[in-house]
Amino acid sequence: MKLRLALEDKQLDLRVRDRLLAEKKITKEEVKKYLESLPDEAKNAVPLDQDENTKLQ
Repeated sequence: MKLRLALEDKQLDLRVRDRLLAEKKITKEEVKKYLESLPDEAKNAVPLDQDENTKLQ
């Protein structure tokens, strides 16, 4: 059961999704349904200080 869920998630991975859409292996409706099912995690967002990030380079 876990393998099936992992494979479903992989199909909708951003890096794979466009190819699968082009090959008609998934539909735009499936992608839309998946995206709508994702929880809103905005409350967990952390702003990045661009100056701090450039210091690391």
